[in-house]
Amino acid sequence: MDFTPMAMYLAEVVGTMTLVLLGDGVVANVVLNKTKGNSSGWIVITTGWGLAVAMAVYVTGWVSGAHINPAVTIGLAAIGAFDWALVPGYIIAQMIGAFIGAVLVYLTYKQHFDETDNAALKLAVFSTGSEIRSNGWNLVTEIIGTAMLLFGILGIGHTMGGAQGLVETVNAGMGPFVTGFLIFSIGLSLGGPTGYAINPARDLGPRIAHAVLPIKGKGSSDWGYSWIPVVGPIIGGVLGSFLWVFVQNL
Repeated sequence: MDFTPMAMYLAEVVGTMTLVLLGDGVVANVVLNKTKGNSSGWIVITTGWGLAVAMAVYVTGWVSGAHINPAVTIGLAAIGAFDWALVPGYIIAQMIGAFIGAVLVYLTYKQHFDETDNAALKLAVFSTGSEIRSNGWNLVTEIIGTAMLLFGILGIGHTMGGAQGLVETVNAGMGPFVTGFLIFSIGLSLGGPTGYAINPARDLGPRIAHAVLPIKGKGSSDWGYSWIPVVGPIIGGVLGSFLWVFVQNL
């Protein structure tokens, strides 16, 4: 079925909203005071984010491909797997969806934001930050994590029968679920240094929401760091896409 660009843009809004609602939502549940999931830890966060991606892809993948990430959109376009003409609209839609998702998380956990005094934890609900602040190494971390993301996404797509004569080991219905496991794996293995943004919209859209929402005692939105989870994933997405093309052509 062919969809209009406007339908695909709307799907990216909804998909990215779903991603951030469930992804930032699990962070809020873990780090904010007096929640049911308070202090339940990193495994809960990485599991929640993996499932958030899977659900977002199931909801909108049949319309737009569920990029839900500018790094994915740009990475695919760079290797000729996506139309450059659609890239600006996809990125704008992803940013809008991420912002809306972050606002919904705030509304859900408003009382818990009020009960939490730590401004850094409040920002952590919305955006990523490094455990050891080093712009160069933090950038490297985001590049590597997002390269693995695109390399994995393209590999999953290939294994779903993208190559002529290839035996399908992942059917189409399981594709989003396996993609969620990819996010889970990246979070567990590579997320420790920076919180694995691996998605410019996922980080920047909610960071803007943090800046404009009336969050009690919220503190700084840490704009000095904000370029790293934007630039790093874009570089990594392109590199990961070209790495897949190289490996595929061996």
